[in-house]
Amino acid sequence: MIDFHTHVFPEKIVDKTISFLENQCGGQAYLRGTADALVSSMNEAGIGISVVLPVVTRSEQFDSINRFALSLTEITDGRLLSFGGIHPDNDHPKERIKELKANGIKGIKLHPDYQETRFDDIRYKRIVDAASELGLIVSVHAGLDPGYPDFVHCTPRMAAHVIDETAPEKLVLAHMGGFMRWNETEELLIGKNVYFDTAVCFGKIPKEQLLRMIQTHGAERILFATDSPWGEQKEFVSYLQSLPLDGETMKQISEENAKKLLGIS
Repeated sequence: MIDFHTHVFPEKIVDKTISFLENQCGGQAYLRGTADALVSSMNEAGIGISVVLPVVTRSEQFDSINRFALSLTEITDGRLLSFGGIHPDNDHPKERIKELKANGIKGIKLHPDYQETRFDDIRYKRIVDAASELGLIVSVHAGLDPGYPDFVHCTPRMAAHVIDETAPEKLVLAHMGGFMRWNETEELLIGKNVYFDTAVCFGKIPKEQLLRMIQTHGAERILFATDSPWGEQKEFVSYLQSLPLDGETMKQISEENAKKLLGIS
């Protein structure tokens, strides 16, 4: 299995970062948030690879965060596959994305809430366009974020506008297209050329709506994900396996779609 949406932090800042995010979001992490903790969780849950999604919250963090991202695959023998991060305020975004690709990065993470920028901002459109031109995956936090309850920076409507304008080939909208905005997702995004991941959706989205979205959007565009450490991997694996899905659909969601996007066998 592949978990397409996880987070880890460097040892020197992990405790401070997790504490800040717990206070910001009003939730509690299931893991400490280190690479070792995530690999142990994966072993318990039966997950082979986790995709790590770093968030650049300030433009000056670009170099340090991406150095850490590049180190993760090596220190975990490929069990953790980290994307890179970029901020909408970074200058020369295409050159920075080229640099990430040259270093073996397969995708980038954008978080409009923590980057305090609407997803339909022209700077994001340029980033998505450049990443698509270079064949990189773009993973975007979509919908409500508990840390920013007063304004959603990536609504399904914003995402639909970006998709229509940039026609990305490998765009992933986290949280089934928009956390707590699933009715709008069904109205505006179903059938578009975009992937949804399941991060922290199990138990939140009504099961009948989840199954309907898998059927109408297409199982080939759904990616199993947990948002670890904010989702418990073993619990989410069990939830997925409890869904009334046939074997082919289950394999697509849990493994095959991710492998195809990542270009791995």
